[in-house]
Amino acid sequence: MVFLRSILTVSAFTGLSRILGFARDICIASFLGSGPIADAFFIAFKMPNLFRRLFAEGAFNASFIPLFNEHLIEQGKKGAISFAARILSIMVIFLFLFITIVQIFMPWLMYLFAPGFSDDAEKFGLAVNLTRLTFPYLLFICLVSLLGGVLNSLGRFAAVAATPIILNLVLILALLIFSPYLPSGGHALSWGVAFAGIIQFLWLLNVSRKEGIYLPLHVPRFTPQVRRFLKLVLPGIFGAGVVQINLLVDLVIASFLPTGAISFLYYADRVNQLPLGIVGVAIGTAILPLLSRQIRKGDEKGALESLNRGIEFALLLALPATAAFLLISNLIIEVFFQRGAFGVETSLATAQALMAYALGLPAYILIKIMAPGFFARGDTITPVKIAVVCVIINVFFNLTLVHILGHVGIALATAISAWVNVSFLFFILCRRGHYKLDQRLRFRFKRIIFATAGMSALLWGGVLWLKPYFEGGQTTRILFLSVLVVGGLCIYLALAVFLGATSKNFMKMLKTS
Repeated sequence: MVFLRSILTVSAFTGLSRILGFARDICIASFLGSGPIADAFFIAFKMPNLFRRLFAEGAFNASFIPLFNEHLIEQGKKGAISFAARILSIMVIFLFLFITIVQIFMPWLMYLFAPGFSDDAEKFGLAVNLTRLTFPYLLFICLVSLLGGVLNSLGRFAAVAATPIILNLVLILALLIFSPYLPSGGHALSWGVAFAGIIQFLWLLNVSRKEGIYLPLHVPRFTPQVRRFLKLVLPGIFGAGVVQINLLVDLVIASFLPTGAISFLYYADRVNQLPLGIVGVAIGTAILPLLSRQIRKGDEKGALESLNRGIEFALLLALPATAAFLLISNLIIEVFFQRGAFGVETSLATAQALMAYALGLPAYILIKIMAPGFFARGDTITPVKIAVVCVIINVFFNLTLVHILGHVGIALATAISAWVNVSFLFFILCRRGHYKLDQRLRFRFKRIIFATAGMSALLWGGVLWLKPYFEGGQTTRILFLSVLVVGGLCIYLALAVFLGATSKNFMKMLKTS
């Protein structure tokens, strides 16, 4: 029950953040469309986020949170915070040096990240300049990740989940207020990214201090605990690096496609991230500290129960979201994005990419739930091996499908590699005896599929019935799309309860959380 409430808390704040992020992307689409400035900014935005996933979210959390919880159980809050402070000191020095080196060698790095831009000197130079503005964001967002790991381990999920809201608000304000005073909207957004990182860090630092968490900087000392952390995190960084190669391959290949391809993929991925963030990130955030504590205490039965309930909750929300994206992706993109610099052709190209990404949505979410099954046990090696295989598969399908489907092939390759990834995670966890589908999940999984099929049929009928209304004004189109989405959700939840895919108690909790 506590686990579910933690998921719902994170989901609520993450959902608000994703909605604001959606509004942010609508503003960006209207101002920048899919032209060269948009492509350059998306590269500039992706680069610090790529390294954030490398140094912070994946590898760092997978190693830091289990060890922090170990210190928490054995040494109490004071000992755990002391360990976190030592890790913080090392992180600050490393990141400062890394960011300085990257700033110096940025033009050469751009040849690696977006070699296709080199044919257009103006676009290439713009990408370099904007990335130099955004890259300091990496330092502050990594510090945010550490503070967030501490707070999540102490059961303080709300403030951490709310932090991304700041980024979205700052970017919207930067675009609307400062664009007229700067060379382009891309410059306004890039400055906004840098300042948002500072504000996010100050926000979470203030929250931490209110919770009695003080992490002073020290001269780095490589104590046995720190060395153990580094021993765990280095394979994790390598594994995360392998995963990021997937993204790098996507960027490199997309940079050789006609102008707009990177933008199409960005907008489509952002829409696809809505359910991924609300469901996958929420469960992944809540489950890792819980599994770490359960396994540390020898409660394997409790750990198995947590994994099963996490997967059940994920499937309950992921499958209908996937079906909806496949059925009405064109309407979603058209209604929310098609205005200003975002034309009809851009809308169609983005909707096609969204459908391809959506095929892998359940897999993206399940990865975030199953990977903690390894991390909580201190195993950062196995996910690395799986990631290497998935990179090879992704590269193969990228190079094969891009010639046939263009930018859509890149999105489809990502979906295929995600399903391979989750299949390996599932198989190995089962083989080691760390996971087994329980009877409740088997029972409800079938009924989730039936409920999704019923919703899909009725949703498609609704699309045909309401189709004439989508040819009206913008307000009318938004209204009837909302009717479709809300109506589809209500039908699905009603079918889910009726068929036994979920319980009335869960629905009551959902309403009150």
